[in-house]
Amino acid sequence: MATWVLSECGLKPLPPTFPRPRTGIVNSNSNPSKVGFLCTKINGVFSDPKFHSRRSFTSSSFRDRNFGLRVSAPLRVTPIEEEEVKKEVKINGAAVENEVGEFDHGAPPPFNLADIRAAIPKHCWVKDPWKSMSYVVRDVIVVLGLAAGAAYLNNWLVWPLYWAAQGTMFWALFVLGHDCGHGSFSNNPKLNSVVGHLLHSSILVPYHGWRISHRTHHQNHGHVENDESWHPLSEKIFRSLDTITRTLRFTVPFPLLAYPVYLFSRSPGKTGSHFHPDSDLFVPNERKDIITSTACWSAMVAILVGLGFVMGPIPLLKLYGVPYVLFVMWLDLVTYLHHHGHEDKLPWYRGKEWSYLRGGLTTLDRDYGWINNIHHDIGTHVIHHLFPQIPHYNLVEATEAAKPVLGRYYKEPKKSAPLPFHLIGDLVRSLRRDHYVSDTGDVVYYQTDPDLSE
Repeated sequence: MATWVLSECGLKPLPPTFPRPRTGIVNSNSNPSKVGFLCTKINGVFSDPKFHSRRSFTSSSFRDRNFGLRVSAPLRVTPIEEEEVKKEVKINGAAVENEVGEFDHGAPPPFNLADIRAAIPKHCWVKDPWKSMSYVVRDVIVVLGLAAGAAYLNNWLVWPLYWAAQGTMFWALFVLGHDCGHGSFSNNPKLNSVVGHLLHSSILVPYHGWRISHRTHHQNHGHVENDESWHPLSEKIFRSLDTITRTLRFTVPFPLLAYPVYLFSRSPGKTGSHFHPDSDLFVPNERKDIITSTACWSAMVAILVGLGFVMGPIPLLKLYGVPYVLFVMWLDLVTYLHHHGHEDKLPWYRGKEWSYLRGGLTTLDRDYGWINNIHHDIGTHVIHHLFPQIPHYNLVEATEAAKPVLGRYYKEPKKSAPLPFHLIGDLVRSLRRDHYVSDTGDVVYYQTDPDLSE
């Protein structure tokens, strides 16, 4: 019907790359006389309404004018509603749909890292050591206050509340030490190292060992083999795991207790330790750093052993042991869900398909409700992964500024209740679904082992 209307108007087709007219909608089921935005029927002839507004045309005068030389139209006029939908699956003019019309998270983005960087205000990059230290002072005061209050009250109604609060605060201390490791705490490497060692050693994390492996994680995020933190297992490695290891890795709560094991032995398929200077994780010129961090970690262990003799093992367990376990659970939960658990299948890369940008875009932001401020907005993970030098207190603003550039490559996090219990469901679903990736292919997605998904 649209072809008949166009021919009646004397319009020649134009290649579909030319802009579409936006003055109305063509309905192939409509009566031709109602298609007024292309031409108006006057005395049995269709005419252009903008000319009709200037003068009246008779059928003979219409035929005398050669509209074919002056007016063009696309072969098909797309309804406005359909056109708006198509706009939603394009970013900066580049199509990112897959074969079935869904957004393709694995498609190369039509923007580059410089485009995102340019969108972020300059002040977001400024590191304020005094502001960073104020967060350290705040968190240390809270940690000491919680411990003193719990020890003073020593009531079994209080202890569970203390454990939850103190475990969360241990996690907050980790995040500040994490900023030191990235250099986003300050521009002073010595200050970063001293504060990082004090914070991380106090919660039994070897600062330099973790810092270096975490740097490897950021430099290779989204890469199947080269990523360091919660990277996928290839099918070959997955099949090689014994039944007990395979079951524990994908059964709650055991994955939430993995971090201490990872520090000593890394992930399946990788070798080395965060404590040993000759580990595969490190290069020779990092040897002194690893020895220093391992010595600090050992000193903290010695302090805890001494406290155990002074105050007894049970009070130490209540004041430090249980909060430490909850801190580990926080760490494993957050680091896992920043790379897993989205409702859509997200790609992992190898070979030429991998790039720093594409790998970083597979990371996920998460909303933690009231906990966002407590653990220093670590949920704003996408921009942090792409630009880890941005201080945590500027990440929210930087993320908002970058969203127009990222478009649908940014996965908006699910809004949390005051406490983020919804993330437990995301964790369980992912552990039932995301088991391994193919041994071959440069763009791969998680596959499911039916024996573990039951």
